Amino acid sequence: MTACAIEPTAENAHALDPEGAGDGWPPRAECAITTDGAYAARLARSGDSWFPERWTLDGPEPYAVPLPGNQPEEPGTEVLPMGDGRVLIHRLIDGRHAFSLLYPTGPCTGELPVGAVECPDAGTPLRLLPPAPGGDRAYALALGRRSTTVWLVAGGAFGPEHVAEVPGRCSGGVWLDRTGRLLALDREIGGRTKAVVVDLERGGEVSPLLQISAESNDRLLLADADSGLLLIGSDAPSPGQERLGWGVLGSTLPVRFPECLRIDGYTLTPFAIQPGQVLTPESCGVALRVDDPSGSWVGMWRPTGRQVRHLPAPTGWLRGVGLWSSDGVLQLPYVTAEVPCGVARVRAQERPAPWTETGAETGVGSGADSGSGTGAVTSSVAAPAGPVAVARPVPLQQAPLDRLVTKVGKAGNEVTKLVTN
Repeated sequence: MTACAIEPTAENAHALDPEGAGDGWPPRAECAITTDGAYAARLARSGDSWFPERWTLDGPEPYAVPLPGNQPEEPGTEVLPMGDGRVLIHRLIDGRHAFSLLYPTGPCTGELPVGAVECPDAGTPLRLLPPAPGGDRAYALALGRRSTTVWLVAGGAFGPEHVAEVPGRCSGGVWLDRTGRLLALDREIGGRTKAVVVDLERGGEVSPLLQISAESNDRLLLADADSGLLLIGSDAPSPGQERLGWGVLGSTLPVRFPECLRIDGYTLTPFAIQPGQVLTPESCGVALRVDDPSGSWVGMWRPTGRQVRHLPAPTGWLRGVGLWSSDGVLQLPYVTAEVPCGVARVRAQERPAPWTETGAETGVGSGADSGSGTGAVTSSVAAPAGPVAVARPVPLQQAPLDRLVTKVGKAGNEVTKLVTN
């Protein structure tokens, strides 16, 4: 079956593009990459027409395969790469959110419909979550008036499945483990946003993750399942102004807000963490998108470092998108007129080497490749292997800002606290 599209209208664009609805979702990245880095997918443009495109990234050089349907897609259409090389597409058709898997079949595009979600309220925004670990499932959030629904939209036994109902208005979406069980969401209730964890294997059980102070807004921006490194956005240290901080899942140390990540007039957004640093989260490389009125570029930082290294982005960078290898190579996808599918690479080191670039022409595949701290990170999550218990995350608790000291308590045990000067 070939893909179908609908004529774009203002109503459809609103429903498919939640960022335009003012619902608190951040702008979409220009492409999505599977957690293993094998595939990526994006909505590409040819003239005034839009079509899905799959990138293969795990070969000797990257290459793209266009997946056009019978009609052009509308600009708000979402696409997501799956672990087997197929691409999930989300369209709005007759008021329903329809999902299909696309794949190359020689010169054509094969399409396998996997079902649709019909929300009770017409115009309910529904948005795909980032690619899940394993690559065999895909999830979406439907934002209702009083609650948010988590849907399994691909990989279920009988089409889309209702997985969880979370009270409040949720955004974000960060995976905390390698099994696709624990999903962190930023939940807004009563004017305050706090990150919570949804256990998808326990009926959508919700537990708190971040609560630096009662009055702060605490969001989880990024997480690495290997090291437990968390990148956090919070206004706890500077009320009314969000700061970028870091912590470690399962640690009792405070969340820290380095001064080097606070640059007046600039916005720093983390988009990739170096994996594989199991015992040394503070040594993980973190890639940042740096924005100011003049444009965007790339920042590289480690929790052990005291400065951000600024690097020019490759021409045509798909902004805010990239992937670290475990040995410290940052890979940034880019598109130019000469190289329609390219990856720029830079190794994290004290003096970064110049970019090295690889690229390949677009072709049609055959389908054969089918600082200061506050709170304490006291969460603990164990990766399940079968039906075993998972330690529940514990919220970060309120603590004054400043330095750590260790004192001996009345019972003779050591107690670590944050104290002010």
